[in-house]
Amino acid sequence: MFAAVLATASAAVLAAPVAGLAVHRQVKRAAHARRLRITGSHGIDESGFVRIGGIDQWVSVRGEDRRNPVLLEVHGGPGASNLPYAHRTRSWEQHFTLVRWDMRGAGKTFARTGPTGQGELTLERLEADALEVTQHVRARLGVDKVVLLASSFGTVTGLRLARRHPELYAAYVGTDQNIVDGGRDRTAHDALVDRLTRAGRRKDLAAVTAMGADRSAGTAHQWSQINKLTVGSDPLTLDTVKKVVLGSMLTSPLLTLREVRSSMKAMEFCAPLGPQATATVDERAEGTDFALPFFVFQGAHDVITPVAPARRFFDQVSAPVKEFALIEDASHFASFRHPDRFLELLLTKVRPALAAAADAR
Repeated sequence: MFAAVLATASAAVLAAPVAGLAVHRQVKRAAHARRLRITGSHGIDESGFVRIGGIDQWVSVRGEDRRNPVLLEVHGGPGASNLPYAHRTRSWEQHFTLVRWDMRGAGKTFARTGPTGQGELTLERLEADALEVTQHVRARLGVDKVVLLASSFGTVTGLRLARRHPELYAAYVGTDQNIVDGGRDRTAHDALVDRLTRAGRRKDLAAVTAMGADRSAGTAHQWSQINKLTVGSDPLTLDTVKKVVLGSMLTSPLLTLREVRSSMKAMEFCAPLGPQATATVDERAEGTDFALPFFVFQGAHDVITPVAPARRFFDQVSAPVKEFALIEDASHFASFRHPDRFLELLLTKVRPALAAAADAR
């Protein structure tokens, strides 16, 4: 989704004096590496390739206490690994065991074998992979259920898992919640048209108008162009992409510069999944009944996956427990722009639901 935006932003960053940039990156990476150390006797810090769906896929498991609840992330993009944010979400690992998985086509999984080694790239294959990862994590950590933490494009897979396999998941937590409805919703489109109109960007406005509000019939190129304009026309989102997303990628001690470049290619490689989802997924038709606690924590000013569609869907959800919360001063990537606020929601909303379910057993 953000490959073109990141490429443009990174070009601007890399235009800075090379020596100064290299020193800054080295200092930041060293500081982040120190922050990421887990030394306690109850902690876990494991990462490596696991055979999932016939290919090697990267799985990271980190936490200060193995007895804590397990969060399994389903990242977005498509093709955008969450691994670069490890230093930003370090505080989460005090209270949860955090499992980060680079899906096929993303992150270190993509970097290992490139585009020719990713196999089938479909929503159905991603869902099947996610189930294998879930079973791997359950066996490795000795737990019956894990908490699904899905973000952005990953919420398409996350919702399917939560609907179909409540026996495996203790709760669903969606952030940057994406509601795909067969092309009916115009919220993001109309807001983009309004921003471009107010900015006097006539050429971009004409292009967006010509493509129309229904993205279910669009090509991968059109889908990417709309996302680029959506990000570039909103100052808060663009600032987040530059500082939080690109900044995390460039200073992460877990990524080499080669892997940063590979991550951009991964997002381009996975772009066809966007039109595939908009053309085939209708969340309401797939179901609004969930047999597990259901949470949505959304950036209050998200222009990519706006609040209104997420709230409308949430209001129709039937679940044993459900809560919706806004994260102020945040657009997309709300959990990574304000990780401490997101952790507070996990601790005050999700953890009590997990405890209640445990007591009921």
